Amino acid sequence: MHRPKMLTTAALFLALGLTVIAHEPGNDERRQDFYYYTFDAVPDATATTAWGINSRGDIVGSYTKGGVTHGFLLSDGVLTTIDYEGAASTEARGINARGDIVGVYRILGEPSLNVHGFLRDEHGQITPVNVPDHTNTLPQRITNSGVIVGCRHDADTMATMRGIVMDAHDLREDGDVDEYGETDAYASMSNGATPDGQLIVGFFTDMMANRGRGYLLYGDTVIPFDVPGSASTAAWDVNARGEVIGVYRDATGLQHGFVWSDLRFRTLDVPGAMATRAFGINSHGLVVGSYTDTTNKVHGFIATRNRMRQ
Repeated sequence: MHRPKMLTTAALFLALGLTVIAHEPGNDERRQDFYYYTFDAVPDATATTAWGINSRGDIVGSYTKGGVTHGFLLSDGVLTTIDYEGAASTEARGINARGDIVGVYRILGEPSLNVHGFLRDEHGQITPVNVPDHTNTLPQRITNSGVIVGCRHDADTMATMRGIVMDAHDLREDGDVDEYGETDAYASMSNGATPDGQLIVGFFTDMMANRGRGYLLYGDTVIPFDVPGSASTAAWDVNARGEVIGVYRDATGLQHGFVWSDLRFRTLDVPGAMATRAFGINSHGLVVGSYTDTTNKVHGFIATRNRMRQ
C-alpha cells in the first residue's frame, strides 16, 4: 500500500532537533480525527509558519529569528533557508510537485504594506514576480503547470486588492507579467488552486454582510461560502480531491482551522492552542499551518488522519 512521503519524516524531524509532538484525535463531532505534529523550523525561532505542502510532502513556510523573517523549504528532513537577495524579510508560500516555490519579500525602508513576489525554480534560481502598474504582488500558490495565484494591491489591502491568476511562463526577465486575470470580488485574495488550476479558492470582504467570506472560483464564477456560525471565513488551499482548508474566526474572535470535505466542515484545533490557522493541504490530505501557544509564540504544525511512523 502506497503511503504519502510525509508519513515517514517524523524521525527525520527528530534527527534535526525539531520539536515534534503527536496529539491524539478528539471526540468532538465537528473535529476531524487528526493527529497533530508541531515543530519549530530552527532552534530559538520566535515564530514558525508552514504555508504550503506539495504531493511529495515538501513543506515551505517562514520562520523568525533575531527579529528577521526567513523563508524555508523542508524536504526529506533537510531544512533550507530561503532569502530574497537584499530583502528585509522573506516568506515561502507555495510549492508545486516539481519543487517550484513562490513567496513574498519586503524591502527595508518601504511602507509596511508593500510586499513583492518571487518565484524560486527547482534549481534554486530566484526571479521576481510583479503585476505591472500595481505597487504590490503576493504570489500564494503555484500549480504543477505553472499557474500562479495570489493578489495585487496598492497602498491599501481593501479597495485596491484583487485576487489574481497568472502564468509563470509569461514572466519576463524583469519579473513583470504580460497578462493576468483578476477576481471580480472586493478586497479579494486567491490563495490556492487544484493542480490543474480548474478550481481556485480564496477570500474577499462582503461589504453588504460586513464580514470576510471564503470563495470558490470556477472560471469567472465566484461562489461565496462561510463556515457555519463563523464571524469570518478565509479559504487558503484546495487539493486535487476538492478538499478546501482555511481559517475561520468564531463569535468570540478566536481563530480555528477548518477542512471542508464531502460538503461537511470540520474544525482543526491544535490541542491547547490559543489560535490555529490551516494554510496548506496536499493530495494525500496532509494539512500544514501554524498555531499560537499560551505564551503567544507561533509554531508550525502538520495534521494527518494517520499517525506518522517514527
